[in-house]
Amino acid sequence: MLQAENVNAYYGKLQVLHELSLTITDGERVGIFGHNGAGKTTLLKSLVGDVSQVDGTIHYHQHAILAGQVHLNVRRGIGFVPQGNNVFRELSVEQNLRIAGLMHDTAYAESVYGIFPILKERQLQQAGSLSGGQQQMLALGMALMTRPRILLLDEPTTGLAPIVVKDVLSSVRTINQSEGTTVLIVEQNVQATLQEVERAIVLKAGRVIFDGASKQLLEENNLWHLF
Repeated sequence: MLQAENVNAYYGKLQVLHELSLTITDGERVGIFGHNGAGKTTLLKSLVGDVSQVDGTIHYHQHAILAGQVHLNVRRGIGFVPQGNNVFRELSVEQNLRIAGLMHDTAYAESVYGIFPILKERQLQQAGSLSGGQQQMLALGMALMTRPRILLLDEPTTGLAPIVVKDVLSSVRTINQSEGTTVLIVEQNVQATLQEVERAIVLKAGRVIFDGASKQLLEENNLWHLF
């Protein structure tokens, strides 16, 4: 279980998160939504320890998440895929996966290929020559190579064609269901993501203004009043 209580996050004098509290239960698929500047990325970075100015408490399975300790937090089972440029472009697909899995079992790459068959087909291809969608799948695969218990994804469909967006988002469901990995995904593509997650959290100005079943938001006649 990942739990944040009364979290405030700052960049210098700018406060981005305000007394934010939430609990993510093991095995959930949770979408985080909000307008630009709502604090979505800052929240993910705070949860993995990548924001230096944070107060309040964040715990993952009773371990405190400390700022500046990203490497330690990853070893405890928190995977983080930031937005964009997340692969070693000069290396092959297989080399990317095996480097990501050096601290674990590099043979797990075969399981990643089972989730993303296109990566198996392109395993000897240079990562930089893959399409945008394939690179995003590789970034997800690299995160899986660290064997995370929870996966934090920051806008994985940015810049992708609609048909590729569907593939990437459906892979998030597959990762959750086949691996048992908890997934917390930040996305601007609200409607498509709501269909792949079970729970939705909406941020506004660094505060949680909605936390409930994704189905509830899908049934909203005027969803955009929350944004």
